[in-house]
This record gives sequence, structure tokens and C-alpha cells, in this order.
Amino acid sequence: MSTSTETTGASLDWLKWLVVFAILGGGVFGNWYFGDQSLLYRVIALLALGGSAFFVAIQTEKGGNAWSLIKEARGEIRRVVWPTRDETVQTTLIVLVLVLIFALILWLLDSGLSWLVSLVLR
Repeated sequence: MSTSTETTGASLDWLKWLVVFAILGGGVFGNWYFGDQSLLYRVIALLALGGSAFFVAIQTEKGGNAWSLIKEARGEIRRVVWPTRDETVQTTLIVLVLVLIFALILWLLDSGLSWLVSLVLR
């Protein structure tokens, strides 16, 4: 029984996406049409329309999967051990020093090869 309900819900996803795009299109058109109105009112209306479009979008299969992915990613970010300020500064300095060293090496190689080519072409 739940399989037919899930199939019916999945088959109506195109209609839900159509509603989402209609809401967003209506918001764009309304923002243009009411361009002479207060910016505050237009922003509030766009936020309300965006919220309702988001609500309809997460009712679809793909939208629900994306929303659960976002929630899982947020949980993963909370578990990340972020470096301290000192570790960040030290790592940044090491990267900058290595970039300068490799730039110097490449400059020396380029100068040496240019000198050799100029010797050969004379």
C-alpha cells in the first residue's frame, strides 16, 4: 500500500517543481512590477515567496534528499576539529615560505635556461 502512495507522490514531483518555478517566477515578476514600492516590502515578499518555494521543493523526492544531505553535512561540520589560531598562522607561514622558495628555484631555472639559449643562438 505504501508503495503506491510513494509512486503517486514521486509521479507528482514534476507538478511540485512546476509550482516552485511558478512561485519563483512570480516573485521575480512581482519585484519588477512593484519596483516603485519600498525595498523593504519587496524584500519581505521575496523572502516569503522564497520560503514557500523552498517548502514546496523539499516535499519532492530530490528536494528531500538534498535537505537531508544538508542536515548531515551540518552535523559533520560540527564534528570537525578546527585548528587553533597559532596552528593556522604557522601553517600559513610555512606555505608562504615554500611558495617563495619554489618561486626562487623556478626563477633561477628560467634565468639559467634563458642564458643557455642565448649562448646557443649567438
